[in-house]
Amino acid sequence: MEEALVQGSMLQTLKGGYCNSLTQYSRFLTREVNIGDVPMGGLNPIRIQSMTTTDTMNTLATVEQTIRMVESGCEYVRITAPSMKEAENLANIKKELRSRGYQVPLVADIHFTPNAAEAAARIVEKVRVNPGNYADKKRFENFEYTQQAYQAELDRIYKKFTPLVKICKEYGTAMRIGTNHGSLSDRIMSHYGDTPRGMVESAMEFIRMCEDLNYYNLVISMKASNTQVMVQAYRLLVETMVKEGMNYPLHLGVTEAGDGEDGRIKSAVGIGTLLEDGLGDTIRVSLTEDPEFEAPVAKALALRYEKRAVELESIERLNSERGITIEELPYSPYEYNRRSTAAVQHIGGHEHPIVMLNVSTQNLKDPYFLNAVGYNYSAGLDKYNLADQACDLVYLGDQLPSFSFPGNLKQVYNYNTWLSLKDKHNCHPILSFEEYTSAAVKDEQLNLVKIDATEGLNKDLSLLKENAVLVLETSALHGMAEQRSFFISLMKRNLQIPVIIKRTYPGVKSDDLMLFAATDLGALFTDGLGDGIWIDADESVGLSLVNSTSFGILQATRTRISKTEYISCPSCGRTLFDLQETTQMIRSRTDHLKGIKIGIMGCIVNGPGEMADADYGYVGTGPDKITLYRGKEVVKKNVNAARALDDLIELIKEDGKWVQK
Repeated sequence: MEEALVQGSMLQTLKGGYCNSLTQYSRFLTREVNIGDVPMGGLNPIRIQSMTTTDTMNTLATVEQTIRMVESGCEYVRITAPSMKEAENLANIKKELRSRGYQVPLVADIHFTPNAAEAAARIVEKVRVNPGNYADKKRFENFEYTQQAYQAELDRIYKKFTPLVKICKEYGTAMRIGTNHGSLSDRIMSHYGDTPRGMVESAMEFIRMCEDLNYYNLVISMKASNTQVMVQAYRLLVETMVKEGMNYPLHLGVTEAGDGEDGRIKSAVGIGTLLEDGLGDTIRVSLTEDPEFEAPVAKALALRYEKRAVELESIERLNSERGITIEELPYSPYEYNRRSTAAVQHIGGHEHPIVMLNVSTQNLKDPYFLNAVGYNYSAGLDKYNLADQACDLVYLGDQLPSFSFPGNLKQVYNYNTWLSLKDKHNCHPILSFEEYTSAAVKDEQLNLVKIDATEGLNKDLSLLKENAVLVLETSALHGMAEQRSFFISLMKRNLQIPVIIKRTYPGVKSDDLMLFAATDLGALFTDGLGDGIWIDADESVGLSLVNSTSFGILQATRTRISKTEYISCPSCGRTLFDLQETTQMIRSRTDHLKGIKIGIMGCIVNGPGEMADADYGYVGTGPDKITLYRGKEVVKKNVNAARALDDLIELIKEDGKWVQK
């Protein structure tokens, strides 16, 4: 087993856990794996990669796209090889790239076809295999296995998998064992169910086979479109590997994240949550866009952690002082459970998390500025129409509006300004902890109490009454961990005070704001921590983006659904239609269906399995042919592409889920 470890390293995760520290950034040290001339894991930086979308048989198109990807920051480039002819053509692609001076390591993406994997392993620097469909079966059938029958299946897979491992050993080729939530085999599903544990065991079976054959040049991934499932699976994987003396590098990614703002936020929630805990050695951001747009997003996520100092000697001291270990956590990091709180007005309890925004710098003489936060003002009728993403609270500081706010939009003022208001209806104060404890007059309904995550650990929070809600702030470099520590302290003291999580991003531009906020806040909501979100950004970012980012984070963490969700694959050489064009076409006619999840998959590989928890599926099954799904059930096969969207809408109408725009 010693060969499987990084030379001279320690498996230093917290006892019984998945990361080095819950209170300070510390990257989990993994085994270094050689992939061409670009090693991964160990002390190497977090690597960036993406996947081509061209036809693998079109050598020049694939080469040109690969070059664009490299120039945008990709350090590895993955290319699909669905059959022998594509696998063999990888040699031509590699030769052309090398002749042009590009040494980027190539990765062959394999599904279903062991012979293609074996051919590709002799050509490229790395192969990716999916345990769910490489040598196993996926027909959505349920079987009862005896212990002997289950072992017999493992023996069959071992025999089929061994030739690839031997070729990889001979040629020095690395391998990614890439489990996907939506393509777990029938055998795994029958034994473990559609669970993060099933994902982990699917990979571990293949890892153990590799180690039995003395092959250790492995990278592991646990991808899912559901960010909660993805995060839980990676954590369970690390915990399991550590128990078995393993520390293989981790490839992070959220499958079918979608496009635009939604895709970026969803990717940052899943990937960023793990990066915050020091997990991850390479990143692939899966967007339904041209692949050269993926690398800059991944680089922005990774760069934050290159800049974050690692003070390993202080980890033990911090853990000792705060008494935080995985074993003693008051919640499970491997399953979602929302922290129990006593509701104050519509904050906490069983209410969905609220969205709060700072509007103190807006033109408070103009009601139309509220359009940006979901309240569309009609001057003729003098009323507001609410959009699906209408925020719940606004902070005005010491500024007073000259018009009437919507009746269901709560206004928050600094304490002294609130005291001076003649009409306090729908208006509430925000105070420091000291102001609150010394105030002679408080709001009978709702008082927001600001508290710093670090300093708040020493406050006597039992002084807060039942009408108080905390606004949790932090200025720490590793702010997520500071705020998490505060939540842990609340839970250990059984204080059920609702908490609005606030993060402030001075000098951060729009693109980075989405990624940073989705990472910092998404990591907490993923673990069930938080009853509200407050993102404060520079005025140049724009109120509309801050509002949509707030709702996007809650949607990505599945804690508040406010719009249609599209589970859209990022396209590749297997895709049978233009994914970007098709996704936009479907979105244009269905984006008003709040809460419905629609999977849009370019081929059967990314079909019913990969869109595991979608309500409806639109899957390419041949040239100009679409198959429609209700969940995992095929409803219509081989529908002409020209009428497929109309048929999808009819299907939604049949189920009583259609509403008019």
